[in-house]
Formats: sequence, structure tokens, C-alpha cells
Amino acid sequence: MDLELRHLRAFVVLSEERNYTRAAARLHTTQPSLTRTVQQAERILDCRLIERSARRFALTAEGEYLLAAATRIIAEADAVTADLRLRARVSVGFSWLLPDDWFTEVRTRFEALGGRVGIHRIDDPVAAVAAGRIDIALYRKDIRLPATLTSRIIGTERRVAAVSNRSTLATTPGLRWRDLAPYPLVVNTVSGTTDESSWATADPAREIVTCTNFDEWIELIAADRGIGAVPELARVRAPHPGVAYLDIPDAPASALRLAWRTRPAPGRSVQSFLDIALNAPDPRIRPDARG
Repeated sequence: MDLELRHLRAFVVLSEERNYTRAAARLHTTQPSLTRTVQQAERILDCRLIERSARRFALTAEGEYLLAAATRIIAEADAVTADLRLRARVSVGFSWLLPDDWFTEVRTRFEALGGRVGIHRIDDPVAAVAAGRIDIALYRKDIRLPATLTSRIIGTERRVAAVSNRSTLATTPGLRWRDLAPYPLVVNTVSGTTDESSWATADPAREIVTCTNFDEWIELIAADRGIGAVPELARVRAPHPGVAYLDIPDAPASALRLAWRTRPAPGRSVQSFLDIALNAPDPRIRPDARG
């Protein structure tokens, strides 16, 4: 067996306290366990570190030498650990448009603690988290997660209809959500927020046009292959000359979620990011729907 940091930490604390009971309390261990650890260090080093005397606590010459070296080694190890933790990068994946205000606040607060955030545009960020390619997924589609993941709703976003500028719907006033039900529907099957089940009474004969990402989805809308619905963030962040975004007063809101791995448990940096992210408000996210 080799000498380990746990041996050095136990020996340094014992040397500082000069009392096994107090040292064990500082180390959150028992006195017999501390005694065994120090004796194990003596066997590994093949020398006596502490004078055996019932009247006083004293280090041998070898113990004094080890104390000076151990203090330096522990300080250097702690400094390296702290530095690497400050450099920790948390990778966040998203498939379609980050909510700017929310993400800016989360990233600012996390990086103020010394962490760094990497963002990645991925068609299926949940699958990327499950595969271990990223740490956290921001997603909107209500899906069943693998057993190794968990998720939280961080808020809801107002939804708007998207139609081709050539569609009569683009100039129809007073549209309601049920008015859209008869029209062909373009569905992004990977990351979209709207499909045929988004209407209370689904028409089994309704034409469904499928795609697998937002770029395909918006081009199909522009080509008048069908209609769709997305969070209103698209109106500002994803304008298209062939697409009109329409306010639908009774459109159901879409949920914004975070997913992360629970097996294995998230590391310290990921947990720190989550602690901030799960409590950061966004003006565009309805606060009454926060998870």
C-alpha cells in the first residue's frame, strides 16, 4: 500500500490538535479509526511518527519532517483542486433557441463562481445527455426520459401559430386554437412542441407532414405544406420571409425543461449550475408555471 492524502491529512490534523479525540472530531471520524490510519502510515513509512507516551503528545524527528512535508503537499493539492474546479466547464445542449434573458442570468451567475459554460446546438439534446456527450439538455418536447435522466420544468412559453404568407390564415382575424385543427400540420418529431395531440379532439384523417429539425420545419411552413405552432421567441429570433407568426389567444403554452443525468450523479459543477438554473427567472417565462 502507498501513502495517500488521507494519511497525510489525518497526521497533520492530529499534529495540530495534539489530541486524538479532538482530531477525530475535526476529521469527522472515530478515535479508533484515526489511530488505525496513523499506525498504517507508520507501517507504510517504516518509522515511528509519534512518541508513545501517556504524559504528553510529541512527534519524533521523522514525524516533524513528515509534518512539514505533508503540510506543503496538502496545500499544493488543495490549490490544484480549487484551480481545476474553477476551470470546470458545464456543457448545455439545446435544439432550438435559448431563452436569452434566462440563460444570460444563469451563465453570468455561474461564471461569477469561476465555472464556464459551453453551449451546443444539437437536434436531440436529451439523447446527447443520455449518451454522456453533454451535461444538461434544454428542451421543449414532452417525451419519456431514459431511467438514468431526470428533468424539471423551468417555466412555460406562450405559443404562436406559424403559417405560410401565402395561406389565407395569414390574414384571417380572430383566429382561435380550434380553428387550426382542420389544416395539415407540420410536426418536428425530434424537438417540436406541437403535434396532433396538442388539440383536444384529434382528427385521425388530418394530414401530418413530418421533419426532424427546426430548419426543415420552417421551410415546410414557408412552402405552405401545412401549419405549425412554436414558442413566441421564434417571432424575434427566427423570422422567415415566407412565414407569418400569428397570435392565438387560447393557444396552449409550451413547457421549457432541463434534463440531466442522475446515474451517475452529477458532478459538483453540474450541480452548482443546476442550483442556479432551476431558480433563475426569465421575463418571458411565466413564473406561476415554474417547477
